[in-house]
Amino acid sequence: MMELTRRRIAIVVLAVLGAALLVYLLLPSPVDVQAARVGYAPLQVIVEEEGETRVKDRYVISSPVAATIRRIHLEAGDRVRQGQPLVFLEAPRASILDVRARDEAQAGVRAAEARLEQAREQARASRAAADLAATELERSRALFESGAVSRQALDEAQTAASQADANLEAARARVATALAELEAARATLRSVSEGGGDTGVQDILRSPVTGSVLAVHRKSAGFVNVGEPLLDVGDVDRLEVWTDVLSQDAVSIRPGSRVVFVRWGRDATLEGVVDRIEPQGITVVSALGVEEQRVQVVAVFRSPRETWTGLGSGYRVLSRFVIWEHDRVLQAPAGALFRVQDGWAAFVIENGRAVLKQVTVGQRSGLAVQVLDGLDEGDVVIVHPDESIEQGVRVSPQEN
Repeated sequence: MMELTRRRIAIVVLAVLGAALLVYLLLPSPVDVQAARVGYAPLQVIVEEEGETRVKDRYVISSPVAATIRRIHLEAGDRVRQGQPLVFLEAPRASILDVRARDEAQAGVRAAEARLEQAREQARASRAAADLAATELERSRALFESGAVSRQALDEAQTAASQADANLEAARARVATALAELEAARATLRSVSEGGGDTGVQDILRSPVTGSVLAVHRKSAGFVNVGEPLLDVGDVDRLEVWTDVLSQDAVSIRPGSRVVFVRWGRDATLEGVVDRIEPQGITVVSALGVEEQRVQVVAVFRSPRETWTGLGSGYRVLSRFVIWEHDRVLQAPAGALFRVQDGWAAFVIENGRAVLKQVTVGQRSGLAVQVLDGLDEGDVVIVHPDESIEQGVRVSPQEN
């Protein structure tokens, strides 16, 4: 009797095990999925576009009168100093005894005197603005040290002071240019009034700034018209970066915002700050034939000059405008989140199964998204879930 009972028990156990094995075999196999962990890490929200370097103050040297010039021996890249002779002008013989030319020369002198006076007034205004900006910078530094204002306010004051100094230098250069134009106009008037036939040097066009020759538009000797461009000069140590940005991105950028420059020819990363945003947008047709509204954003370098030696005007850089950043942010891969009605959701792996959870997100940056609610540090989420993933399905995660 005992032996019969043991046999029955063994048969029942084998039957149960067989049924369990059958059920297990009939269950769908786990779905292989890519997974990643939610965790804390630094996060930056950036706008990335290609930019171009330009000289901050570019001066076009042109002839103030119709004249004959001597051959220009300067080449692009040559260093020049302020006041250095660049172009030698000679008065054309045909206009020396022309009464009309004398009247035009007198009018040219008066116009040059007016431009000089205007330039001097602008220089006085720029000097006052620079003094005020310097005073505001000192006040902001004192308030920052006492904790009354933020670092951003101090940076804005520094940017304003730098801009005021740059405007003052540009105003002084305009005074020098206007003075040179006045001397040229007076020399032309003297040559016309004297009625001489000398074709020697009547005037010299000098460099308004210490810098480099950026372009030579005319090298050969010969007759030139009024206003014809001859040379471009500028200080390549004072570069700006002009970047075309989509208008919807430009509204998030502010003067004083941080900029990072990469892919400019070396591995070093350069720091910069936004100087100004152009108020007028332009329509640009992309390579795909799509019309885009773009805005020019102008930034200046903050990195020391020796770190970007070799950059010149018209060079390509990649500008990354930092819109938002934080050193420690709970974040998840952007590919793990998907739209659910009016919000966001993600599949979390719990006990080998996919569990749908509602997620509240914050800042977004390319491959990562800030998590405000719904996920915890250490949660394993499914990246790029397809239609086979649904609530409760068994999954086999492959973490990146």
